[in-house]
Amino acid sequence: MIESTANVTTDRPERYLKQLISHLGTQIDAQKSKDGQSGALIFSAGNCALSAEPGTLRMTARAADAERLAAVEAVVARHLVRFGEKDALAVVWSAAVEG
Repeated sequence: MIESTANVTTDRPERYLKQLISHLGTQIDAQKSKDGQSGALIFSAGNCALSAEPGTLRMTARAADAERLAAVEAVVARHLVRFGEKDALAVVWSAAVEG
């Protein structure tokens, strides 16, 4: 598995986490923690873990290969940017550093 992360600056990380899970959950398997601070989107190509942190929505995408990872990144970013158009959200994915 390879992964990438995006830390999206926002005053409302919980709201966007909930919105992604609610919207995409009608099409794929989506899970949200009881406290609403984390969740996951499970695609056929891979998955994306979501975490609401103070001032940031942290997203970690994982997939078996670069093509599938790019597909997961594209879907999540496209929806989040559309939801956050008013707040001018920007999603920049960075490859995870192997340690």
